[in-house]
Amino acid sequence: MVMQKRCLHATFQCACMTQSYTHTHTHLECMRWLASYMLVRQILTYVLWPLSSHRCFLVFQGREAGAMTGAGAEDDIPLGERKTVTDFCYLLDKSKQLFNGLRDLPQYGHKQWQSYFGRTFDVYTKLWKFQQQHRQVLDNRYGLKRWQIGEVASKIGQLYYHYYLRTSETSYLNEAFSFYSAIRQRSYYYQVNKEDRPELVVKKLRYYARYIVVCLLLNKMDLVKVLVKELSEEIEDYTQRFNTEDQLEWNLVLQEVAAFVEADPVVVLNDENTVVFTSNRLQEGGVPQLEQGMVVGQLTLADALIIGNCNNQVKFSELTIDMFRILQALEREPVNLATTTSKPGTLEPSEKPAKRENPHKYLLYKPTFSQLYTFLSASFKELPANSVLLVYLSATGVFPTGRLDYEGPYDFGGVLTNTNRDVVNGETVQKRNQAQKEMHCLHPGDLFPFTRKPLFVIVDSSNSTAYKNFTNLFGQPLVCLLSPTVYPKSMQDQSQRGSLFTLFLYCPLLAFLSVCGLSSLRQGLWEKAEEFLHKVYRDIGQMITRSQAIDQAFLQFYGDEFLRLLLIRFVFCSATLRLHKLFRESRSFPESYPQLPKQDTVESSVLQKHVLELAAMLDVRSLFWDGTLDVNY
Repeated sequence: MVMQKRCLHATFQCACMTQSYTHTHTHLECMRWLASYMLVRQILTYVLWPLSSHRCFLVFQGREAGAMTGAGAEDDIPLGERKTVTDFCYLLDKSKQLFNGLRDLPQYGHKQWQSYFGRTFDVYTKLWKFQQQHRQVLDNRYGLKRWQIGEVASKIGQLYYHYYLRTSETSYLNEAFSFYSAIRQRSYYYQVNKEDRPELVVKKLRYYARYIVVCLLLNKMDLVKVLVKELSEEIEDYTQRFNTEDQLEWNLVLQEVAAFVEADPVVVLNDENTVVFTSNRLQEGGVPQLEQGMVVGQLTLADALIIGNCNNQVKFSELTIDMFRILQALEREPVNLATTTSKPGTLEPSEKPAKRENPHKYLLYKPTFSQLYTFLSASFKELPANSVLLVYLSATGVFPTGRLDYEGPYDFGGVLTNTNRDVVNGETVQKRNQAQKEMHCLHPGDLFPFTRKPLFVIVDSSNSTAYKNFTNLFGQPLVCLLSPTVYPKSMQDQSQRGSLFTLFLYCPLLAFLSVCGLSSLRQGLWEKAEEFLHKVYRDIGQMITRSQAIDQAFLQFYGDEFLRLLLIRFVFCSATLRLHKLFRESRSFPESYPQLPKQDTVESSVLQKHVLELAAMLDVRSLFWDGTLDVNY
C-alpha cells in the first residue's frame, strides 16, 4: 500500500475562530480545500472583518454614526473603495498594535529592539503614504478626520524621538521635528477643540509637550517660547470646558518648561537686544587636533549612562538641567535634514537619515539601585572592543555615618540615585534601622566590577570626593572627574539652575560668565571670547600630552574627541576656580582620580595667564588673583 503524502498546507487557523485545527490530507484534497478556504476568507475579509476594525463597515457611507442613506447604499460602494477602507483599517490596527508593543521592549541593550522598531517604522511608513494616496476615498467612505491624520504624524514623530533616545543619532531629532512641525503648520489638531471629547484635547496637549521636548533638544528656544504660550492657552481652554482632575498636572508642566527655558544663567544679545541661542554640541573643528606624532590611546567612547537625582534642580520630562547639558556635551551637532532632505510641501518618513556618530546614551532619572545596575551590566556586556563606558552622576551626596578602623570602598559614602527610602516591588518601605547604609546609594565599590573595561566617571555631587578612593583592580584605563563639594554662598543660590561644575563641562564660557556674576553679554564679545578659548583649549591639550608626570590613563582616553574635550574643559574649570577670589577652600576645587600634575596643568603659569586675559577681555579682572595662589590646602 502506498502511503499518502501529508501536505504542508494541512495546518491552518480558522479565519473566524481562535481554535487551530490540524488535518492530514492528500495533496489534491488539500488543494481543493484551500480553494474553498480562500473564497470564504475573501468574503470574511471584505464583509465581516471590518466590523472589528474601527467600525469600517459602519463608516463606509455614514461616517462614524453608521447611518446609511438607503437599504442598498452599502451595496453601491465599489469593491475597490471598500478594499481601500479595509486596507487602511488593517494598517491602522497593525500600526497601533506595534506601537503599543514598544512599551514592552527592554530599555537597555542595543540589539533586542532594532528589528521591532524596523517593523514599526515600515508599517507607519505604509500607513502614511496610503492615507496620502487615498485621501478622497478615506474622507468619503471612512470619514477620516484631520486630527486622525495628525495622530498618525504624531506617532511617527514619537518613533523618531524614541529612536534617537536609543541610538543617540541626533539626525532623528530633526526627523521628529519635521513631523511635529507639520502637525502645527497644517493645523491637524485644530478641529479637536470643537469636539466635546476631552480625551482628544489631551492628545493635543501631549503633542505640544512632546514637540517642546524635541525643540529644547534642538535648541530652538524661540520656538519653544511660542509653543509654551500656545500650550498655556490650550490648557486654559481645556480646563474651562471640561471639569477634569488633571488641571494641576498640566499647570505643573507649564511651570517646569518655563523654568527650563530660563535655566541658563547668562543670555547672549545681538545688536537689536534680541536673545541669541547658541548650540553647545560638538561642532566641526571644535576640538583641538592631535599633534603630529602624538602617541595617545585609540579608545572610543561607545556608551554613556547619565544619571540624575537632584530634587531641587530644574527638570522637564524626567530630564534635569544637568542631564540635559551633559547629554548635549556628548553629541555632535546634527545635520539640518529639515532643509536638505524634504521637498517643499511633502512629508515622508525617512528610513536612513544622515548619521552622526555619537556614543549611545541611557538617561536614568532617579533610578533605583537595581535599575541602575541592570543598565550598567547591559552596557558593560555589549561594550565593543577598544571602547569606553562613561558614567555621569548628578545626585545628592550620601555621607558615612561614622569613622571605622578600616575604610573600604563602601565606607566613604557615595551618591544617592533614588530618594531617601527603600522601594520594594513598587512599595515604599521606611527604614527600621537608621544605621543601615542607604539602599540606593552608589558607592565607589559598586563600580569596581566594571573597571574590567575602560571606565570614565564624572561625579557632580556634594560627596564626589568619595570617588577619590577608587582602586584600579584590573589595570584598565580609569579616570574620575570630581566636582567641588562646597561652593560659595552666591553660587549655592543658583543651584536650582544646575551645577556650576556640569556647566563648565557643557559650556566653559557660559560657566565663566556665571561665576563672574554676568547675566548678559553682547554677541560680538561672546564670539571673540569663544575664539580666544579655542586657543586656550589647544594650549591645555599640549599641557596634558607633553607632561612627563601625567598618569597614562588620561592619555589613553585623550584619543576620543568627546573625552578629550571633557578633560580640557575640566582643566580649564579647575584653573578658573583656583584663581577666583570667592573660591578659597580646597573643597571648592574639582579633583580627579588619578590626580593631575598641578604644576603642569591646573596651576600652570601659562594657563593662569590665559584665565586672567579672558577676565580682562570681559572686564571682570578684579574678581581674580594675580596668579600667586594663596589657598588653604
